[in-house]
Amino acid sequence: PLRPTRQPLRKMDFGDLLLSLVSLIASGAMIFGGVVPYIPQYRSIQASRSSEGFSTFVCFILLVANILRILFWFVRPFELPLLAQSILMIAAQLVMLHLCLQMREVTKRHRFRDLDAAGFWNWCSFSDYVEFLAMFLAFTSMLTYLLHDNDFYCEFLGFVSLLTEAALGMPQWIKNNQNKSTAGMSVTMVLCWLSGDIFKTTYFLAKAAPMQFSTCGALQICVDLAILWQVRAYSEAGHLPHSKK
Repeated sequence: PLRPTRQPLRKMDFGDLLLSLVSLIASGAMIFGGVVPYIPQYRSIQASRSSEGFSTFVCFILLVANILRILFWFVRPFELPLLAQSILMIAAQLVMLHLCLQMREVTKRHRFRDLDAAGFWNWCSFSDYVEFLAMFLAFTSMLTYLLHDNDFYCEFLGFVSLLTEAALGMPQWIKNNQNKSTAGMSVTMVLCWLSGDIFKTTYFLAKAAPMQFSTCGALQICVDLAILWQVRAYSEAGHLPHSKK
């Protein structure tokens, strides 16, 4: 009987090696790059002993968006680095939220179980936030389990997740607009948002990620630019930010 011929192993040339290295670096940047903008803001809050200039609704948006994105992965699997990024971002925002609560002056003690709409996401204890997130996760997980075969629900879940994240900068923009100042906000954080959003939108397009991802990235870039415009406008009006670290 004829013995099957063994195909020679294809050697990886320099171009393939370089491409693999670039892809690995890009994946690492995608995983860890999302949390980098919050390091200067975290340090700024620690240094000033106040979280007044930072909107905790940024944490709310990122926590909700990334929980939904993880659920979306179960019904429409996408790049693993994007899944890892979501898990890391949830952990980072919980740390950020905990610090803000420690540095915040409590004027009225709202609790989650009071079910007071006026006090939503303005609770006095970290455990209230954890309780809300646990209930949100349980509800959305059950809904996704029941409707995982429904194409409309799966696509809608992806859009809600990423459009929520696209609104990331809006609470900060609103807070700056109310204060007529960017005092207490880290400008470095916003610049990191902008550079990160440009990078990840390019990454989404290069990796042919679902359309929801690139749409989200484009909207985030627009919001980042709007916040940077506020920095310039309020600086020219004499409202200089206290922290640009």
